[in-house]
Amino acid sequence: MLTITVDLGARGYPIFIGSGLLGRPGLLDTHLRGRDALIVTNTTVGPLYLGRLRAGLGRGRVETVELPDGEEHKQLDTTALVLDALVGGRFGRDSVVIALGGGVIGDLAGFAAAIYQRGIDFIQVPTTLLAQVDSSVGGKTGVNHPGGKNLVGAFHQPICVVSDSETLHTLPPRELSAGLAEVVKYGLIADGQFLKWLEEHAESLLAQDTTALHHAIRRSCELKAEVVAGDEREHGRRAILNLGHTFGHAIENAAGYGQWLHGEAVAAGMCMAARFSQRLGWLKAADVGRVEQLLKRFRLPTRPPRITPENFMKAMAMDKKVLAGQIRLVLLPVLGNARVTADYPPQELQEFVRAELEAAK
Repeated sequence: MLTITVDLGARGYPIFIGSGLLGRPGLLDTHLRGRDALIVTNTTVGPLYLGRLRAGLGRGRVETVELPDGEEHKQLDTTALVLDALVGGRFGRDSVVIALGGGVIGDLAGFAAAIYQRGIDFIQVPTTLLAQVDSSVGGKTGVNHPGGKNLVGAFHQPICVVSDSETLHTLPPRELSAGLAEVVKYGLIADGQFLKWLEEHAESLLAQDTTALHHAIRRSCELKAEVVAGDEREHGRRAILNLGHTFGHAIENAAGYGQWLHGEAVAAGMCMAARFSQRLGWLKAADVGRVEQLLKRFRLPTRPPRITPENFMKAMAMDKKVLAGQIRLVLLPVLGNARVTADYPPQELQEFVRAELEAAK
């Protein structure tokens, strides 16, 4: 078992990475303040892993709420189902919410924990690659709004994260690829050597080689933990973690939540960010080609779907990085080093988006 620490002082916590961790006796018990736990899962993950997780919880009362599966259910009325279970079960402030599932479950269950009785403990048990390398780490919780992605939420750090790579064996290939998009992101924003390693081990990752997967998860978590420790609430450098997300969230919103997986939208968004970086004279064409080629090898889209430019720009304008009406983008001066900037002509972005969407298939 590998252990990585997110260094946030009193709010710091460990990330456990390994095989067979889900039912390991005592692993979670040492992090529970009280005796009561509510497991939040969904109709897909619950039948696969709920029994194993419960078997590893050796003490106290354990109840479960099972939610419908899908990004389209990441909304306030679904969160209310979790809150109803907490209230109906008379869970106290020393209780814990355990999120068993992918990014949607982790974000939603964490948000419910953040607002129930002004905040109770929660544990992340991510079962998708995307959640293991990204959404389970860093304390961002929340749900979508018809006006935009993750517009309703709170910062609420988990007390630990348990990433069992065995859960990845039941992932559909499309979900595995979506997670690899976020892995590629870390190489692009902060570690050129990791990016090169991904190019050299792409086939091993797609084949779910355990050694390759553990390295990819570990390095991704290390990079995210380092960024989060220096900027917990995204006042500065943490925004680089959103490479491709401003474009990607616009794709998800304009295309309709659930039509594109989050990682697929991020992949296309990262390619758009790379091409816009080239348009501004930062990246070379060969660099953009490297990004596109790697994502294609991971069976990911590199172009946005056909959306009207007006709807796309409207969705981008709701991005959380917008300040004083100016859309701040995460762009790439070089591969392996990202920058958050609004230093570009707004008309240049509009023309770029129009050209990208007109070229979409």
